[in-house]
Amino acid sequence: MQPTDPDFFTLLGESYARLLGKPLVPDEELTPADAARWLYEDAPFGILAHDTQADPVFVYGNLRAQRLFGYTWNELTALPSRLSAEAPERSERQAFLEQVTRDGYVDGYRGVRVTKSGERFWIERATVWQLFDRDGVYRGQAAMIPHVSNID
Repeated sequence: MQPTDPDFFTLLGESYARLLGKPLVPDEELTPADAARWLYEDAPFGILAHDTQADPVFVYGNLRAQRLFGYTWNELTALPSRLSAEAPERSERQAFLEQVTRDGYVDGYRGVRVTKSGERFWIERATVWQLFDRDGVYRGQAAMIPHVSNID
């Protein structure tokens, strides 16, 4: 997949709008190709998405997310998503996953993440949502990261 694939943008955008009731991209008049390019190149927030494998691998990360985590596109899209995070307590992780499954998304998530170089940082006010295509087929999960902060 290319970073500005309009079909993947449609999956991200339609899943987000269906679950959260608002658009992922502020200008709804953009064509899917232009919206995909904006999301990848210019969005002021990070976007990550992983697939449905037993050990999910990132299939998408916009430029903002690549800068946050310190990976190139090729490195990021070969990375199991679990390696971007510190393992939370088992009960906390289970409750989080159950909420995403039950509600389709979680808004306001905060958690510790790890860069390629091993630096730790907080993602804050993140939204994690399930990706379902137009036929209702589950395609993975995505996360929008609007804010990060250093760990003191």
